[in-house]
Amino acid sequence: MAGAGGLVGGAVTSLCISAGENVVALDHRKLDISNPQSVRTIVKDTKPDVLINCAAWTDVDGCESDPAHAQAANGLGPELLASACRDIDALLITISTDYVFDGRKDGFYTQDDQPNPISVYGQSKLEGEQRAQATSQRTIVVRSGYIFGIGGNNFLSTFLARVRRGESLKAISDMTGTPTYAPDLARGLYRLAQIDAPGIYHLVNAGDGVSFKGFADAALQMAGLDPNLIKSTTLAELNRPAPRPRNSRLRCLRSEELGLEPLPDWRDALADFVKAQTAAQSAPSA
Repeated sequence: MAGAGGLVGGAVTSLCISAGENVVALDHRKLDISNPQSVRTIVKDTKPDVLINCAAWTDVDGCESDPAHAQAANGLGPELLASACRDIDALLITISTDYVFDGRKDGFYTQDDQPNPISVYGQSKLEGEQRAQATSQRTIVVRSGYIFGIGGNNFLSTFLARVRRGESLKAISDMTGTPTYAPDLARGLYRLAQIDAPGIYHLVNAGDGVSFKGFADAALQMAGLDPNLIKSTTLAELNRPAPRPRNSRLRCLRSEELGLEPLPDWRDALADFVKAQTAAQSAPSA
């Protein structure tokens, strides 16, 4: 497991351990996937049957200002992992993003749609997909997006706690995606490892998708908080350094034929998240 210190990596590690798997969980300090020697040595020594790559540089605006770092972490890293996995005939599962699409489509993006990233982050992640698949035939690429969960440091993961602290927040109303709960994504990744069918998959929670503002409103309502605590804004008003796709909703064309069950509806996942975060907030500190 690469990137075990992140939100998804932590969820996958917990799931695999609970399932009785022998897990070698490595965070960035133990495995820098952009370091060829480190990757070769660790993969050769641990000899995994499946290597799940959750490591990435996901700071979209940071990537825009430092393309070299983005290419190393998101483009080169998956290639190095794929090469090391090929040498020991291991399956590689590497996580990509909905930001490989330009957002101009009205409906859901599927594997039949041509990627056209509009940011350095999206470009580097697409390059990682392509390099990994070109290097090893036993590569599964999983595109996901709008990932949230306990312990995450993105808006979707932190806004409830920030609202409870009295912070004044804004949520984008004109960007739409398909929210993905980290524990649900972990279960989907685990199932893909069992199926072992190389290719590209879109793994997100079911449902029609929602904007950041719509997601926040739903969470506030579930938590019994005032929806007026978060104000609406637009992508243009925020004027972020990196462009974002206005629509990046994903749908998978291959899941049903392979017996891969759809992830729960994002609203059900959100209800679980709100319950878990509320319990964590109310637990007495040690």
